[in-house]
Amino acid sequence: MPQYAYEVINANGTHVRGVLEAESTQDANAVLASRGYIPIKVRLQHGESGFQTSDRFRQLFIRIKTHEVILFTKQLRTLVRAGVPVMTIFQALENQTESPALKRIVTIISRDVREGASYFDAFRKHPKAFSPLYCSMIQAGEASGALPRVLDRLIELIEHEDTIRSNIRSALRYPIIVTSFLFVAFIILLTFVVPKFVTILERSNMELPLPTRISIFMYDALSNYWALILVALVAAGFGLNAYLRTSRGKLVRDRLYLSMPLVGPLLIKAAMSRFASIFSILQASGVAVLECLKILSGTINNTAIAAEFDQIGDRLEEGRGISGPLRSSVYFPPLVINMIGIGEESGNLEDMLNEISDHYDAEVEYSMQKLSEAIGPILTLALAAVIGFFALAIYLPMWNMSQMAG
Repeated sequence: MPQYAYEVINANGTHVRGVLEAESTQDANAVLASRGYIPIKVRLQHGESGFQTSDRFRQLFIRIKTHEVILFTKQLRTLVRAGVPVMTIFQALENQTESPALKRIVTIISRDVREGASYFDAFRKHPKAFSPLYCSMIQAGEASGALPRVLDRLIELIEHEDTIRSNIRSALRYPIIVTSFLFVAFIILLTFVVPKFVTILERSNMELPLPTRISIFMYDALSNYWALILVALVAAGFGLNAYLRTSRGKLVRDRLYLSMPLVGPLLIKAAMSRFASIFSILQASGVAVLECLKILSGTINNTAIAAEFDQIGDRLEEGRGISGPLRSSVYFPPLVINMIGIGEESGNLEDMLNEISDHYDAEVEYSMQKLSEAIGPILTLALAAVIGFFALAIYLPMWNMSQMAG
């Protein structure tokens, strides 16, 4: 049984410290109160906290898949709705969970809840499995007493976002594969084809065409300075990665993404869909508007748009509505602003947000189709440019040599 170190005030007003065994923090407090003490501090002994340190170390290597979180949430919703006692809920979830990593997390959550922690406090210790949005929804459900209804909306949201991410990955899979093969073809041509002609071309003492000179220069640089080039690329990669981890780097990167043709509009539409769906669910769950904006800022996955949420929050604190501050934003389309304004005036903000989410879901799907259609010709042109460049680099001097021989 766990041991708890305590500090209490006895009947004489004296501070007393000691250790007792109990099943949970609540049990420990109850035992102390039954003895006539006033508890000040009650905490687990170090032996038990070592287990917590081990838990935190394990979380560095945890990878939880989205479908596992969805299944876990559905099981949790079913058990909560059935009125099953709290400890029985987590025992059942621990037995039903197939993922070893998630099973360990459920075990830790079960222990924390048994010791008196709320669902929110127990879940937020595991950010690799449960996002800030997930934990905030759990907190809203606990506070409002409508946890099953909130879990229904949370499941809809997770499945919705998983579908969007899956569609985006499917749309980008083809260009990534083609670009990889294009890079491999470039390296093969540069390292295996060009060298066979370098000696012949250098002995001809003729003026070489520009594509040929560029190819020879790249071949010489790659063959003579490959180690230096590799070190430079690795250093540049680490430096860029370190910069992009800073708040300034993330802001520059996300602004660049949003300004790119084809890709930028798609990202903005996906962000609008995510914004509207999350905002609608949080509003329906009874979360305050300012708290909604804080949650959105941390879950929108785009630093540039999240910065605008922070500005909107500052203006809301001045007593303004949501649609007013949105009008000065860079990335929010007029459609979103006008529909939110109508929702505020009519008192149907949640319905308007759902309409916005449905609209931009369709827009994202249409934009991905357009992106897929545009990527094909772009990649074809890129492939033709690479092959054409090497063809000119090799066959132009050969053509000139044949003319000289003639």
